[in-house]
Amino acid sequence: MKRKLLALLLPLALLAGCGANPSAPRVAGAVSLIPEHEAGDKGDFQTQPQADAAIGNLGANLLRAVRRPGENTLLSPLSVTLALSMTANGAAGDTRAEFEALLGTDVDALNENAASLLADYLALEGSTQSAIANSLWVDEMLTANDLFLERCAAFYEAGVYQADLGAERTRNAVNDWIDQVTRGMIPQMLQKPLAEDTALLLVNALWLKTAWAEEFDPNDTDTHPFAAADGTVTDTDFLSNGVRTEGYFRTKTAAGVVLPYDDGRLAFMAVLPDGELDSWLEELDGETFSHLLESAEDTLVYLRMPKFEAEWGGSLSRALKELGLESAFDPSQADFSALGSVEGGLPLFVGSVDHRAKIEVNEKGTEAAAATVVAVPAGAEAEPMEPVELCLDRPFCYAVVDLERGVPLFLGTFETVE
Repeated sequence: MKRKLLALLLPLALLAGCGANPSAPRVAGAVSLIPEHEAGDKGDFQTQPQADAAIGNLGANLLRAVRRPGENTLLSPLSVTLALSMTANGAAGDTRAEFEALLGTDVDALNENAASLLADYLALEGSTQSAIANSLWVDEMLTANDLFLERCAAFYEAGVYQADLGAERTRNAVNDWIDQVTRGMIPQMLQKPLAEDTALLLVNALWLKTAWAEEFDPNDTDTHPFAAADGTVTDTDFLSNGVRTEGYFRTKTAAGVVLPYDDGRLAFMAVLPDGELDSWLEELDGETFSHLLESAEDTLVYLRMPKFEAEWGGSLSRALKELGLESAFDPSQADFSALGSVEGGLPLFVGSVDHRAKIEVNEKGTEAAAATVVAVPAGAEAEPMEPVELCLDRPFCYAVVDLERGVPLFLGTFETVE
């Protein structure tokens, strides 16, 4: 069964969210077509290990695809996965199969896993603050399938809003919605007006503010040279904790550290390759994060790490096509019959997938945000006598990771001082 969305004249000004999930803003004048889904207990939805690993695989593949050597890059594999998983619910046939191959499992498992991730990350403890919200922005030309809308609401807690997607006020409303979820870290996600033929936007936004389990002492922050791959040396502020017990790992090709946040669930991981960062990144996959977490041992470490901010934004469309999501972008091949239909029988397809992420790492902890928009047109070991020294003074890879599930919420490279 399909539902023809009621035409609404929306002022599209944002109000502060309220209710069970404060991370989900509301649009003034918009009437959600699907009742809000109350976030359940963690036991309500089953974790899908294969889908968790696939988030890391997708993140690694996208990082390699969009990274320009020598420049800082940052992605949120979690944000991209949630947006694409919602989109997959509207796909059918070969298009659905491509989404499932890219995201590591079938759509039903993706939905279960997404719901479990939302439940986990909206219930973090300690001083961690988080917001994860999803939304569908539907143009009047689209007649949306009930089942598609219901799945997005039930598993992703997505709000459903109707608007003229080609109007400037709608672009402003989507930007305001993302700005509110990300607490001002991503204020202008959509840089230009949407095409007049845009039928649907699927949007994910997330924000995370965490504190270290053990903060860095600001008095120990000092200036240290950072050497970029091109030989450029720049003095920048480095955080230091003196000699302290940290989760340290040493592999055949790299060394690194796992710095937990005070919620007991998330951690910052930094990996310093022995050789060039490019070579190490070629081996990065979804299992890497879990393996490094498992190999980390409590060790006396003299750690020095740049205090930094990083931001990246751009299109993921080409990268996703190269990773096998081909038919979804081709109007002649895309099958979104499970999503709905457009007046005149015009085909629906993915026109673009855009992403933006930002992170700040300082003495107190980490604040990070990301947004993804899919546009559809038509055991401690004995401490050593001497500490290990780890100075992240040349290009390195880093991630904000889930200590239990190995999922990278954020993944990036620090290669130059900006």
